[in-house]
Amino acid sequence: MSEDELDDFAEKMQAQIYEETREAYGEIAFQRWMNILYMGPMENPDGYARVTGTCGDTIEIFLKFENDHVIDASFTTDGCGGSAVCGSFAAELAIGKTPDDLIEVTGEEIIKVLGRFPKEDQHCCFLAAETLQEALNNYMIKQTKKT
Repeated sequence: MSEDELDDFAEKMQAQIYEETREAYGEIAFQRWMNILYMGPMENPDGYARVTGTCGDTIEIFLKFENDHVIDASFTTDGCGGSAVCGSFAAELAIGKTPDDLIEVTGEEIIKVLGRFPKEDQHCCFLAAETLQEALNNYMIKQTKKT
């Protein structure tokens, strides 16, 4: 096989993977999968959590608060693309919210934002939401200790 033939084969395979992913996850999740936002650790977060799901994926969420609102959020994961997409949306949904508002960010809410998500990967939405809630809990404990 020539180098050009190999390149053509690789491009066709990549296009097929992209199309299958778009079909399985829907356009919103596919676009986020292609361009993951809010990924990376945060120095000195006000709220932090690390949760490992039953699937073995781990998500970490970092929250920075100012005037009782989340001004920055990020996540990391060692998991699959579904965990990355859900962690990204959990971080995005946190920004601008108060602690009371953050309670509303659930796995169901992440699924709603995505529009659709494969049933077998919906646990990633719940893992991301649980991690966000644990990061909020960590922040609230710190606030209680300050007073």
